[in-house]
Amino acid sequence: MLQSPSEQSSAAIWHGTTIILVKKDGRTVIGGDGQVSIGQTIVKGNAKKVRRLAKGEVIGGFAGATADAFTLFERLEAKLEQYPGQLMRACVELAKDWRTDRYLRRLEAMMLVADAKAALVLTGNGDVLEPEATERGSVMGIGSGGNYALAAARALLDTDRDAASIARRALEIASEICVYTNRNVVIEEIASN
Repeated sequence: MLQSPSEQSSAAIWHGTTIILVKKDGRTVIGGDGQVSIGQTIVKGNAKKVRRLAKGEVIGGFAGATADAFTLFERLEAKLEQYPGQLMRACVELAKDWRTDRYLRRLEAMMLVADAKAALVLTGNGDVLEPEATERGSVMGIGSGGNYALAAARALLDTDRDAASIARRALEIASEICVYTNRNVVIEEIASN
C-alpha cells in the first residue's frame, strides 16, 4: 500500500534514549544510553546524549529529536550566561521561551539538567520540575526507557551503591527491557549540596 509523504514520515518515528538522574550522598549523576533508532532500525549505538554545560558547572541529558535537543542545549547555555550560577532561573526562562516561541514550540525533546544546587527536568509544556526527594536520595528518568530506569534506580537507592553505580545499573536494567535502549552508557557526575 502506498503512503503519502506525511504518512511515511510519521511511520519512521525517531525513538531512542534513556536518561536517568540520581542524587545521593552529595553527588548528582546524569547517565544516558547511546542508541538512536528510526522505527525498528538502530541507526547509531554510541550517541552522546549526556554532556557538561556552562564551563562544566552544569550537567545535562536529553531525550527526543537530536537536532531539537542541541538547539535547546544552546539556548540553555545562553540563559546560563545571562544568569550565571542560577540554573533554576535559567531553566524557567528557557521554559518560558520554549512554551511561547513559535519556533521552539515545535521542538520535540526533554532535558534533565543539574548543578551543585538543583536538579530539574524541562519539557516543551513549560514544565520545570525537581525530583521528589526522599531520605535516601532522588531520581528522575526520561525517554523511551526512562520509566524502567526510574523504577530500577528507585529500588537501588536503598542499597550501598553510590549515585554513579545506581545510574549505570538502572540503565543496564532498562536496556534489558526497552528495545530503544542499549548498554553504551555515558555518565556525568557533579558534587551537589
